[in-house]
Amino acid sequence: MSMNRRFVLKGMALSSIAGMAMAGPLRALAAGESPAPSAAVRPVLALVSAGAAESVFLRGAQAAAGSQLQVQRFDHDLGRLLGFERQLRSGQPMRVIGLLDDATATLVLDMARSAGARVQWLGQHSSVAGVTHHRLLSSDLADGCSRRLGRQLHACGAGFHIADERQGSLAAPRQLSAPSRSGEHTSEWASAVGYLLASLGEQPAMPAPAPVSTGLTGSFVSFSIEA
Repeated sequence: MSMNRRFVLKGMALSSIAGMAMAGPLRALAAGESPAPSAAVRPVLALVSAGAAESVFLRGAQAAAGSQLQVQRFDHDLGRLLGFERQLRSGQPMRVIGLLDDATATLVLDMARSAGARVQWLGQHSSVAGVTHHRLLSSDLADGCSRRLGRQLHACGAGFHIADERQGSLAAPRQLSAPSRSGEHTSEWASAVGYLLASLGEQPAMPAPAPVSTGLTGSFVSFSIEA
């Protein structure tokens, strides 16, 4: 699936978030940005599969959320997906983050859209020739996260390109990039994204990068959802 084709997820996040038609994404976004309960008193549910990227993602999320982090693994288990959908529709406030393959993330985001949840962050991540590429769609709550991600990756010597688009904005996406200076932390992006999403709305210092022995291949979708 091409990068542009996969970014059809953007439309899923913007359209019908509050049960509105696709013709009104700006109104849907405004409804989605109403004040939410404090993340400090709400556990964070992380949705992952059993891959290497997801393990690195959890390393960052756990550093940010600590004991507040709950982990749910899908591994293409339809029963768990349906159980998650029931959670979304239960009416209980939920804060959900995750890093999944394209197909599973598409299902999760469609469930969130149908349940009237707010999508605060949507990212697509891939690695090409030692440079990681990150295409982000974020809300006001995630303001500054792309810069923090860029600083973290630059500090550990990773090569990257980030394109960050604000939901509801007509401005061109913010572009950030840097060449690789070291191959040691090429997988650090997943940990950094996990940390950012688990601490969304706060401004904690990023954790020091730790070497990851295995490079990450493939494409992934990250997200943050408030239900």
